[in-house]
Amino acid sequence: MRKKVDTLLERLLITVSIIMLIAVVLQVISRYIFNSPTTFTDEIASFSLIWLGLLGAAYASGKELHLAIDLIPESTVKKSPRFFYGFVTFFVMLFAFLVMVVGGFRLCYLTWELGQKSAVLKIPLAVIYIVLPLSGLLILFYSLDSYNRKIKSL
Repeated sequence: MRKKVDTLLERLLITVSIIMLIAVVLQVISRYIFNSPTTFTDEIASFSLIWLGLLGAAYASGKELHLAIDLIPESTVKKSPRFFYGFVTFFVMLFAFLVMVVGGFRLCYLTWELGQKSAVLKIPLAVIYIVLPLSGLLILFYSLDSYNRKIKSL
């Protein structure tokens, strides 16, 4: 299942990158060649950047390429790697669940209920913000899968 999720996420990231690239190129062409900047390309580029950043964070988490800060000496971690790996995984999952999934769904619900739309494209902002809980769910999936793989290998 992980392979299918990886493939789907990779394709989605490539698609969002291409959309953002096209939007930025159109913005540059319209502004500097035609002296008439388009307003919709700015929003498309901004929304694409949000999606790219959050989905990219989930992808990096799945590849275990995320940022790590070593506060505990490596010799201590080697004494009980199951505990420390479980400890780190627990807090990553706690953050992803509480902040990204729960908070993200609340944000989507509130913006949907309030009828907030983007200024130019008139897209409901809930559609843009849905990437937050989606990324949180992906991080939860990847964290749990990585933890299970790591524990089996120890």
